[in-house]
Amino acid sequence: MTIAAVRTHRLSAPLHTPFVTALRRTTTTDTLVVEVVDGDGRSGFGEAPQVWQVTGASLAGAEACVREMLGPRLVGRDADDLVARCAEVSRAVAGNEAAKAAVDTALHDLAARRLGVPLVRLLGGTALRVPTDVTLAAGDATDLAAAARQRRAEGFSVLKLKVGTDAAGDLERVRAVRAAVGPQVRIRLDANQGWTPREAVRVIRGIEDAGLDVELVEQPVPRWDLDGLAWVSDRVGLPILADESVFGVRDLVEVIRRRAADMVNVKLAKCGGLHPARTLLDLAAAHGVGTIVGSMMESQIGLGAAASLVAAYGTTAVSDLDAAWWLAWSPVRGGIRYDGATVVLPDAPGLGITALAEVNMQPTS
Repeated sequence: MTIAAVRTHRLSAPLHTPFVTALRRTTTTDTLVVEVVDGDGRSGFGEAPQVWQVTGASLAGAEACVREMLGPRLVGRDADDLVARCAEVSRAVAGNEAAKAAVDTALHDLAARRLGVPLVRLLGGTALRVPTDVTLAAGDATDLAAAARQRRAEGFSVLKLKVGTDAAGDLERVRAVRAAVGPQVRIRLDANQGWTPREAVRVIRGIEDAGLDVELVEQPVPRWDLDGLAWVSDRVGLPILADESVFGVRDLVEVIRRRAADMVNVKLAKCGGLHPARTLLDLAAAHGVGTIVGSMMESQIGLGAAASLVAAYGTTAVSDLDAAWWLAWSPVRGGIRYDGATVVLPDAPGLGITALAEVNMQPTS
């Protein structure tokens, strides 16, 4: 069965709470949905989130990449030859990982739908429930403590605290959150590149000395500073998780070679989709590097793909799959849902998405 069409749709949906990090503040999810259609009219979906400050991906750029380069290569090709199609997408253009991820995910979704199985089954797994952490957006100590208590009451037991906006006050932020939730809740930190190496070591050692029981620290220094990342990793006891420093396989190889981090955060929109994400997870496992799978403010489409990957492959720590939880309403019908701190995958073909919502959805091709 050949691919009959590749369509794109711009989606914008509001968040119920502003999402604030050391790099950005947003109140909406803005993403490009890619729809790959076969000759029988079945559709597979993927998405490319707009994240200017992290990946540099934009709606316009992803749309141009799909419409001008990726889509034309797929139309008329065999939809069931998944490995070959994904390899063609990967080779078609330099960079443009978010656009590639959207097409790669749509191809996987379509393949699973054509077989009549959930995406997780196509990837080799059977689990339909995956635990997630939840993010506490950057703020002052009082606001963070209040948010932590609320998230704990909602059933979350792993909290990801955004720091890096003010190194001098970050220790007190962590102390306030720990006091608010008690010893049973896991706390992890994400500095989003916000510290210098010296600031990172000072803050992390302060946390260790205070006995605040932090699980890990994510991306403490700028993404390009692998020497600084290794310098920090060598001087603190807490595990260091590389996020923005690792987009693809070559990045992870360099992190491993330099012993720059203990763990890696694999994100579909950074690496180019499910096909390369599985390579990253395998490479990390082969070298004893810990893993989580993360998200980048995607909707239920991208989040469903990421959660399916975790359900099939597993990670060494609870993954960061709360992106769609932040949405004020679902921009799709069907797909994943949240049950407290658990992502529930649909027992339905592919991603289980039956339609795109009409509100704020603009077809572009």
